[in-house]
Amino acid sequence: MPELTMDPVVLGDVLRVAAAPDFDRWQDQIHRTGGCANPVHLTGWSVVQDQATGRTLHHYSTEGEPGGRLRIACGNRRASRCEPCSYLYAGDTYHLIRAGLAGDDAKGIPATVRDHPRVFATLTAPSFGPVHNRPAIGRCRCGIRHRDDDPALGTPLDVESYDYAAAVLFNNHAGDLWHRFVNRLRRELAQRAGLKQKELCDHLRLSYGKVAEFQKRGAIHFHAVIRLDGPDGPDSTPPAWATVELLTDVIRAAIAHPYVTVTVPAIDTQPARTLRWGAQLDIRPIKAFGGGTDITEQAVASYVAKYATKAAETAGATDRPVHCRTCRGTGGFPTIHRKDGAPVHCRTCEGTGIGQNLDALDVPDHIRRLMLACADLQLAYPKRMLARWAHMLGFRGHFSTKSRRYSTTLTALRQTRANYRACQQREALGLPDPGTTLVLAHWRYAGHGHTSGESALAATIADGIRTNRETAREALQDNRALGGETT
Repeated sequence: MPELTMDPVVLGDVLRVAAAPDFDRWQDQIHRTGGCANPVHLTGWSVVQDQATGRTLHHYSTEGEPGGRLRIACGNRRASRCEPCSYLYAGDTYHLIRAGLAGDDAKGIPATVRDHPRVFATLTAPSFGPVHNRPAIGRCRCGIRHRDDDPALGTPLDVESYDYAAAVLFNNHAGDLWHRFVNRLRRELAQRAGLKQKELCDHLRLSYGKVAEFQKRGAIHFHAVIRLDGPDGPDSTPPAWATVELLTDVIRAAIAHPYVTVTVPAIDTQPARTLRWGAQLDIRPIKAFGGGTDITEQAVASYVAKYATKAAETAGATDRPVHCRTCRGTGGFPTIHRKDGAPVHCRTCEGTGIGQNLDALDVPDHIRRLMLACADLQLAYPKRMLARWAHMLGFRGHFSTKSRRYSTTLTALRQTRANYRACQQREALGLPDPGTTLVLAHWRYAGHGHTSGESALAATIADGIRTNRETAREALQDNRALGGETT
């Protein structure tokens, strides 16, 4: 086994941090953030007073903390930016999606939701030109049988004929296409039931939870759990005519309908384009207990949670914005015009909206061309903010979304966790019920991140926390497999 080595500079900083007299307190702060890789630093104070008497029950100040600062988790969902925080985000997303599939009384979703028709659907982007791939049968069009890790996968066979402009415009309008799809889905359901669309809500409710994923070619596609409920949501039974077969049929009909398109007008050298979903559509029923398939409730929830923490960096793009900070990616001031009628462009980026040299970025050439296409289209379609979202290859929507009644919310899950921690702190400090106290506080932002040594130590802490969680989860699963027996 090779011997692990550490950079001398990092090792020196690790020893400095570990030898500090307040190291234990620093370590406790990092434990409380879950090992956050980029914690936010705060300075300030808080006071807990009795509402009736005004007597101070507890006083806290960051003056006694390491460096005079309190470190809190950054909360970033991207695994490429902060793996510990993204791990927590993925866990919340898993519970949110699974509650809508298996039910969870604590989250207000009854277990009877398992009997409702639901499918796992994948909506893909259309073709913008032939790309290197791994077909199920035969070889790629280039004549080669590519490996799974071949960097050529997803790149165009002919760069010059590949429609990069259409690719980023599709990503940019994917959210609009999804909304049109959902609206058409409701209309299709009403038509099959012989109802007017406004009458559908008296018989049926459509619920969904979805996540976006970037393919290797840099095109966005959506994975969605789509469920049919009764008129009052998951705690009401859908009508007998609402079946999995019907749901599958109306999804296919909605995708193919002319309404589920977005027309991008012709401007300057750009032709008019009609954007629609691709021909590849995968719809699989979700069985309550697997039913001998790999589309189980747990598998679907895990899959959605996995991609909720990823973005365009999985296709090779940068995980940080590249737009101009002066104009915030707008390219200038489109509402202000010169005397000759031309809009006023940003002097920093010369109207492109891009603040970095894209040719100097360490990204694959195919991804660079997609980002350059965003810059080229910024002037033609300024309201689409393509330059601002160039690092996302034009996509500007949320990566994970859900309908209102699908399940609980991420906010509710976070609030439950915050309430639990607040209760723990009150008990540790011997404070009374929060209804009888008043909290006064003043906080100021003081920076973020770690030194090189702190970063290495925080990563070790994060690994330990994650190992403990996975061990506890495995023990719980083993216990359930044994019929709930305890040892």
